[in-house]
Amino acid sequence: MVQGTLEVLLVSAKGLENTDFLCNMDPYAILIYRTQEQKSSVASGKGSDPEWNESFVFTISDNVTELCIKLMDSDAGGGDDFVGEAKIPLEPLFAEGSLPPTVYNVVKDQEYHGEIKVGLTFTPQENRQQGFDEENFGGWRASN
Repeated sequence: MVQGTLEVLLVSAKGLENTDFLCNMDPYAILIYRTQEQKSSVASGKGSDPEWNESFVFTISDNVTELCIKLMDSDAGGGDDFVGEAKIPLEPLFAEGSLPPTVYNVVKDQEYHGEIKVGLTFTPQENRQQGFDEENFGGWRASN
């Protein structure tokens, strides 16, 4: 089982479908790993080519091997529009430890709707239970 910390650097996106017809859209990203969800800032007025350069940290504690990034358009007064999503496989990251900012396709209704650039770093958690002997560790039992 994979355990550790996943750091996601959300760099930018380009070529996104503009969901606002009269002005530039205000895109933001929702990053989802299992039940953990984090939201980027809104790139106000940045349209189809936003830049964020924001970092997010997730705790990896199981064998879920995919990060989902949903791109949304913030709309004042109404519901936000779904722009598309990128599903990023994490197996290569677990093997390598880090991946430089890489471009992933943004898909909506199984069609290409732009791309997103994301950097990933995985820091494995040391398994402290391995080789840990409580009786010889100098804990409360040694204080007699």
